[in-house]
Amino acid sequence: MLQSGMPRLALLALITLCIVLDLALKSWARAELPGEVRPWLPGVLDLTLTYNTGAAWSLLSGAALPLALVRGAVGLGLVVFLLRRPRPTGQALALSLIAGGALGNALDGLSAGRVTDMLASPALSAVTRALGQGDFPVFNLADVWVVGGVLLLLLSEWVRARRTRGVVPA
Repeated sequence: MLQSGMPRLALLALITLCIVLDLALKSWARAELPGEVRPWLPGVLDLTLTYNTGAAWSLLSGAALPLALVRGAVGLGLVVFLLRRPRPTGQALALSLIAGGALGNALDGLSAGRVTDMLASPALSAVTRALGQGDFPVFNLADVWVVGGVLLLLLSEWVRARRTRGVVPA
């Protein structure tokens, strides 16, 4: 098995950084954004405060506590997995981002009974409206970590598979 190019301490530091940045942005949003929409990157990203007691697109709305427990279990499970089984660098980075995002939303859900969201994308909303699905949901930095981690995991596995077949040089 390939060993991770990242020491365990670096992985823990990355996970911790993801959590701290997510919770700090959530705290700032609760203090600075009530009732306000602030364009940040015009047409691309706005800042606005909303709360979600469910998952994406308000799925499982009202299930904040069970979802927080599941997110926490997934995040902690990934941390244990990363500490016990060194992974290739791309996979380790991806799983660290997913763990950090899951734990950030778990901590927010456990402490507040809901998850704080503050990032709105007019560009993504244009796409979802064109598909007849209304506005793209407001999201948070933890969601960005999870989605980014999943995309990085898919990419790293695709590259690994191509290397295994000899299509991409190591």
